[in-house]
Amino acid sequence: MTFTADPRSLLYRPDQLQPEEAQALVRRALSACDDGELYLQFTATEAFGFDDGRLKTCDYSREAGFGLRGLSGEMTGFAHANEISAAAIARAGETLTLLDPAQGPKAAPPARTNRHLYTDASPLDGIEFARKVALLETIDAAARARDPRVAQVSASLSASWSVVEIVRSDAEPVTDIRPLVRLNVSIVAEQNGRRETGSFGMGGRYLYDDLFKAETWNRAIDEALAQALTNLESVAAPAGEMTVLLASGWPGVLLHEAVGHGLEGDFNRKGTSAFSGRIGQRVAAEGVTVVDDGSLLGANGEGRRGSLSVDDEGTPTQENVLIEDGILKGYLQDRLNARLMGVAPTGNGRRESYAHAPMPRMTNTFMRAGNDDPAELLSRVKKGIYAKSFGGGQVDITSGKFVFSCTEAYLVEDGKLGAPIKGATLIGDGPSVLTRVVGIGHDLALDEGVGICGKGGQSVPAGVGQPTLLVDGLTVGGTG
Repeated sequence: MTFTADPRSLLYRPDQLQPEEAQALVRRALSACDDGELYLQFTATEAFGFDDGRLKTCDYSREAGFGLRGLSGEMTGFAHANEISAAAIARAGETLTLLDPAQGPKAAPPARTNRHLYTDASPLDGIEFARKVALLETIDAAARARDPRVAQVSASLSASWSVVEIVRSDAEPVTDIRPLVRLNVSIVAEQNGRRETGSFGMGGRYLYDDLFKAETWNRAIDEALAQALTNLESVAAPAGEMTVLLASGWPGVLLHEAVGHGLEGDFNRKGTSAFSGRIGQRVAAEGVTVVDDGSLLGANGEGRRGSLSVDDEGTPTQENVLIEDGILKGYLQDRLNARLMGVAPTGNGRRESYAHAPMPRMTNTFMRAGNDDPAELLSRVKKGIYAKSFGGGQVDITSGKFVFSCTEAYLVEDGKLGAPIKGATLIGDGPSVLTRVVGIGHDLALDEGVGICGKGGQSVPAGVGQPTLLVDGLTVGGTG
């Protein structure tokens, strides 16, 4: 389906709601509040799943709605509906009358920006249905032809296009149009009755074009197959405390979970994070610098998966240095927590959709590169493991304790890579891990654009990254 040349017409219709009406309704609803906004959103999504040699799923949806939020002190009033109309917004405004009247001065509006990190075009429109299905068929056939050990191939293609407008009582509306695409390939390889899986994905805030290039999807096949074949040769993982070498790129998900969430403003305002009250203190080894940057672009100038021109409160995203050379510098803030903590918002107020209230969330979170040669870091490991890729993990925000499973890892002995291992888990806590970093590679890499961050029942796209890291004394849970 081709969308209108005026995306705002998907939010405003003459018989339902006009821009002037929206602003008048917001002024009335938020008159007694410290802060708040009307969040209008239209979203179209599609998803194709190819499995077992055939197209198994094909989903398309479109949805529009609003969320009206008012803030008074620490209290939040929030109402939402999947109908964008003046009458529905007026009804939602009645919810905010239950808030206590604001006691202090109203919060200043967000700074303005004309920056656009991604195209306004919809990825759903540019390529016809038949070509999308044909791409998945081609990937399936090519993957099966790569190696006789390929037993199963799953491929998926998805995209969304969202038109967002943030209406405040004290500023002009802010409009952001957000594309997002993703390609995933998963391969099951079989040898001598043993089956193992490998997977690889990529995406970002751009159109489908790059994903349809042969070199792009062939690389996805190669990476997924290589991981599956490597895992066919894996042996039982050892257990115990040992030195761990973490690969660059996607292993930054460990940093995201074990450290990043603990640096979000709400946990620190409430004193429930392991990093609460520690601004200005050393929380990591020398050389460790952790950054969250929602304004990042990819190598070709396209928007990264975790990037946003403005956050979901209308605040422009920016580079936020959280830890610098081991010293804690600040937290990630939305407008509510920033106001209550007496600091400026950092562009990290994010929400899953119009039906959710914003909260402090990460965008693209990574550790900056150091000066060490990754090969030299490997040579330092007398006995340990090399963790190249991670799957799922669990984290306790209060303590920072985590458990992460490795999807591709290797034994290391006397500075050389050994056999691949299966069933390895990394166990520790975020604050301690940062103090045990003894080597930081010069090879910073960001993930390929597949991250999904969960918090408080909401999921948002996010990016992670890091250079090769040498960590001394992590607990490894194994099967051997």
